[in-house]
Amino acid sequence: MAAATRGASGWRPSPRVRRVALWLWIAAVVVVWNGVFDRAVTAAEDRYVAAALAASRLGGAPPRIDDWLRPAVSAAAWHATAVAGALLTVGLAALGLAWRAAGAA
Repeated sequence: MAAATRGASGWRPSPRVRRVALWLWIAAVVVVWNGVFDRAVTAAEDRYVAAALAASRLGGAPPRIDDWLRPAVSAAAWHATAVAGALLTVGLAALGLAWRAAGAA
């Protein structure tokens, strides 16, 4: 099975190549979502540890981790979803334009 054909309009990706490109883009978006989410949660954890250390030095009660991380996890999920959604939209539009330009759409 040929991966691509060459017609009058130039290189044209086969349906298999198009599917692979689409799934690779989706996989990249999932990796980006995970990275954005992880970075946001890690930053919230760092802020919590700083607050706990400050409370410890001052002799106060330590902050509750749930009060710090529950809202941070929710915000991180929304933020990561927004970034991934934008990236997915741009990627799908770019793939569609590339396929149209190649005459395969």
